Amino acid sequence: MSPAASVMTEAAAEKQKESRPAGLFIFTIMPKKVLFVCVENSNRSQMSQAFAKMMGGDSVKAYSAGSKPSGRINQKAIEAMKELGYDLKAHRSKSLDQIKEYAPFDAVVTMGCGDACPWMPAKKFIDWNIPDPRDMDKDDFRKVRDLLKEKVKELLASL
Repeated sequence: MSPAASVMTEAAAEKQKESRPAGLFIFTIMPKKVLFVCVENSNRSQMSQAFAKMMGGDSVKAYSAGSKPSGRINQKAIEAMKELGYDLKAHRSKSLDQIKEYAPFDAVVTMGCGDACPWMPAKKFIDWNIPDPRDMDKDDFRKVRDLLKEKVKELLASL
């Protein structure tokens, strides 16, 4: 943007502000921040993060992490999400320490990892207690993926 365009934009904004009735405020809705946590951050939390991004768009900032991250995304998770048009290869397995800078969260969702998932600052804590699909066959893995999709959809509607 050229300096002249910048000045015009600022002037137009000031004029618009002056034309508002006194006491009228414009509020910006901040995206909801959601953290999905499992132990390895290679399956459930990664797919949940992907679904939140897919369904939430700009209204959600989705993160995922693991208490003991494996350092890789499970190939089955990559393939399962590719079937739905999402490229999970761009994701990285992360530790909770790597995402704590984004706290506090509107919701922290754990996948049944119990004490292995330490506390993170959040307004709401939810435990889905979903089995780890790591060693499941393709059909059972897809069932877990589809369950995660429904749970994320419900979660986003509740925020």
